[in-house]
Amino acid sequence: MTSDHGQGALMDMMTRIQAALDHELTLACSPSAPPRLMAAMRHAVFPGGARIRPQLCLAVAGACGEDAPALTNAAAMAIELLHCASLVHDDMPCFDDADTRRGQPAVHKVYGEPLALLTGDALIVMAYQILARAGSLHPERLAGLIETVCIGTGAPDGIVAGQAWECENRVELGQYQRAKTGALFVASTCAGAQAAGADPQAWRPLGECLGEAYQVADDIRDVLMQADELGKPAGQDAQHGRPSAASKLGLVGAIDHFHGLMQAAIDSVPACQSRSAMRQLVLHESRRLIPQSTCDRIELQRTADHPAVRLAA
Repeated sequence: MTSDHGQGALMDMMTRIQAALDHELTLACSPSAPPRLMAAMRHAVFPGGARIRPQLCLAVAGACGEDAPALTNAAAMAIELLHCASLVHDDMPCFDDADTRRGQPAVHKVYGEPLALLTGDALIVMAYQILARAGSLHPERLAGLIETVCIGTGAPDGIVAGQAWECENRVELGQYQRAKTGALFVASTCAGAQAAGADPQAWRPLGECLGEAYQVADDIRDVLMQADELGKPAGQDAQHGRPSAASKLGLVGAIDHFHGLMQAAIDSVPACQSRSAMRQLVLHESRRLIPQSTCDRIELQRTADHPAVRLAA
């Protein structure tokens, strides 16, 4: 697969995702709905980030011979809306008290805390409503999809549990990362397979590797990057005393760990017609998350701090 084809496939998926999200939010906006709630929900979802979770869901469904595009869309939209809801709640004063998200003011900064709380709740309900509506045409797949999404979202090991670990006195880094970030990535890959009527277990390792890699990358970026680059406040892990791969392994160790996880993700893609395209998607994300320029900056810092390393080289 050429790089141009890979970029084209990514753009096609992003267009599909944005159109589906816009459709669902427009559908929910009725004359009887509170206007500020509707506006806050749209603010939480758009313009959006990389949309990697719904991209993964669509890509896996395609690799499994997608035969129910509406169900695939519903699974992908549900996962993205749940992710957006978690960000709204995560940014609130009771957690991170963040002023910005995705380069714009956080929902609670624009609409106030009560409406931000309700916005997250409304997005969660909308996610399951979308699944239920599309799943009525494929009832044999719906129960498995709902279970997968619930496992990735709730307790004991979903993103809600990941957020709750931040309220505990002690937490093991790997357990925290698997819940806070990894669980919804696993849901994305498994739900993509289930939406296409395929066995989700073959795609679970891809979600596990990517989920951990994303959290490691987020830890690195939280240390290295400025708020305007991140689109959200920097230095949050240190400020809130959260577990971090960067603090545990050091930046060089965290970078090495990230690259190992991304390679494991590439290697985990099961045999399928679009295996090359799936690997290209993972490689693209690796370069987007931690560009080579970032690796070079860390290496320069390392050799400056330890001249013996430079002499040995």
